[in-house]
Amino acid sequence: MDASVRDRIQGEIDSNDIVLFMKGTPTFPQCGFSAVVVQVLNHLEVDYKGINVLEDPSVRDGIKEFSNWPTIPQLYVKGEFIGGCDIVREMYETGELTDLMATRGIAVAAE
Repeated sequence: MDASVRDRIQGEIDSNDIVLFMKGTPTFPQCGFSAVVVQVLNHLEVDYKGINVLEDPSVRDGIKEFSNWPTIPQLYVKGEFIGGCDIVREMYETGELTDLMATRGIAVAAE
């Protein structure tokens, strides 16, 4: 991966508490898996930045190498890679995602 792509990805992760690398945008997800993660984050009412990997093939390929994770979407919280759709959904259902946000100082909506 090109250093400028790595720097751009790292820059987004460093400058936003929650970053979702996804297909489409938070208002218009373009795959079901991205839509599920958007739904979870919106339900928690957290501020996050969605990065549409479909707009930039170098980021689309780069994020997979960056995280060593083969699929998109990918969720980062306070610089930490959390996982993709299945992991985020499971963590949300068990309450683990809410706990993770709280321990990182991110306020979430009350259930």
